[in-house]
Amino acid sequence: MSVSGEFKERLISPRSGLGAVALAAVFALLAIGSIILVAAQEQPGWLVATVLLALAAILTIGGVFIVNPGEARVVQFFGRYVGTVREPGLRWVNPFTSKRSVSTRIRNHESAVLKVNDADGNPIDIAAVVVWQVEDTAQALFEVDSFITFVEVQTETAIRHIANTYPYDNHGERGLSLRENADEITERLAAEITERVRSAGVRVIESRFTHLAYAPEIAHAMLQRQQASAVVAARTRIVEGAVGMVELALQRLAEQNVVELDEERKAAMVSNLLVVLCGDRSTQPVVNAGSLYQ
Repeated sequence: MSVSGEFKERLISPRSGLGAVALAAVFALLAIGSIILVAAQEQPGWLVATVLLALAAILTIGGVFIVNPGEARVVQFFGRYVGTVREPGLRWVNPFTSKRSVSTRIRNHESAVLKVNDADGNPIDIAAVVVWQVEDTAQALFEVDSFITFVEVQTETAIRHIANTYPYDNHGERGLSLRENADEITERLAAEITERVRSAGVRVIESRFTHLAYAPEIAHAMLQRQQASAVVAARTRIVEGAVGMVELALQRLAEQNVVELDEERKAAMVSNLLVVLCGDRSTQPVVNAGSLYQ
């Protein structure tokens, strides 16, 4: 995304407004005294002086403005950008300039829950929160119509693009997924939002997913798929452990000469042990009564 370089913030340090307030008060007092003199002595010549003193007071106080902490004032002179005042306090500039306030505080934007398709085409619900701050006041005011709306729209666009790029779940395969690699994905989301809003003079501090789930219409089917995958994984681990236990049992019996087993009895023993170890129900002992009377 291209970034226009026409407007860049230029800091200015205007003089303190305390002297201007005092001077405006002096002009106002002189104007009031002149009015009293005109009324008392009926001297029309003082009327012009009264008007000039009143205008001087109005113009002097018109250049006074306050810069609050966490705020900046963008100064323009008949449409031309003069500079930005960031230093808090009472300041004075040319009274014919306009002074627009821009908040430089850290802000949060939480997107609405968006329904998008992931990389596998599955519909998912996703939302994120973005922590951002105005870094360049000139770009924020002059490069876009509304930098707040611009951040909101570009954030939603970046969320949709990230959701379309990665699958919700990789189902045990290699690669990043939204569910299993949230930290890596959010870093890429922050980088993409930063690139998109740079032209508005905005700095992205952090971004995080606040909601991530399958869409309701497929949530039940995907839950069953996850449960089936979990069951298969658990069964695989159980079988691997059972085979190891059977091998260990046969090895110990052979080493300690507890009993000699031919191949047929080994096969029967292996079968019984696997049934006992891999079964999901408790085993019931069965006594072969026929062999007792042989």
